[in-house]
This record gives sequence, structure tokens and C-alpha cells, in this order.
Amino acid sequence: MGITRKRRGQSGQMTIEMAVAMPVLIVVAVIAANAMTFFAHCAVFDRAVHEAVRVYAAAPAYGQGIGQGCAKIEEAVKSQLDDENLNISVSHRTTSLDFDEYTATIDYYPTLFGLGLRSQVFGVSMPHLSHSTRYVIDSYRAGVIV
Repeated sequence: MGITRKRRGQSGQMTIEMAVAMPVLIVVAVIAANAMTFFAHCAVFDRAVHEAVRVYAAAPAYGQGIGQGCAKIEEAVKSQLDDENLNISVSHRTTSLDFDEYTATIDYYPTLFGLGLRSQVFGVSMPHLSHSTRYVIDSYRAGVIV
């Protein structure tokens, strides 16, 4: 009779442990999935920006201004990364040595396994992530990335 009483007292322990641990496991899984997705987007973003700067900024079309070059770079990168939770921007500045510096930034807003944008999961805040890459172009030697 002592064995059956001991089993009855511990019969719900595993259920309680799972109920306590499950939200923590879900939060860890959401963070890991968003981190891996962000890293994958960063890899594609870096390659796409390099290619777009090489095509549209290093050897611009006749009469193409800086603003048009930034817009074309941004458009080319957005075509590679077509996702609703990404914001891509490209800016330009001239350096002290008369080089053209293009800076592209990607902002990633977390999702709940791709189901929609979320800023919190079970009370844990999920801030947006940002990554920038910068390329310097010699404006006097067409096609040269410094």
C-alpha cells in the first residue's frame, strides 16, 4: 500500500514541470529562429549590396546622379530580399579624398515563426535588429571599389 500512495503523490509532477518549462522553451525557439533568419538575410544582403554597388555606383549610366544611384541600389537589393519584415535603406556621402561612400542598412523586425510581426513573446521583448555595410567608390576611376 505504501507504493501506491507514493505514485499518487507524484503523478502530476511531470505535467507541472512541462507547464512551467514550455513557455521558456518557446521563447528560446523564437529567439533562435529569428536570429538564424536574420543571419541568413545578412548574408544575402551583403552579397546583393556588393553586386548592386558594383553595377550601379562604380560605373554609373550617363547622366545618372547620386540619388538615382542610391535608388537603383536599394531597388536591386529589395528585389533579392523580398520580405515584409525587412526595411532596406541606402545612403551616400562624399569622403575627404573625393571618394563616394555608399552605406546600406537592413533593419529586421522579428516574427513569430513567420506568422506576423511581434515585439514581445510571453513578455520577453524582441527588438529589431540592424546590419550595415559600407562601400567606397573612386569617382575618378570608373568601376573601382576602394
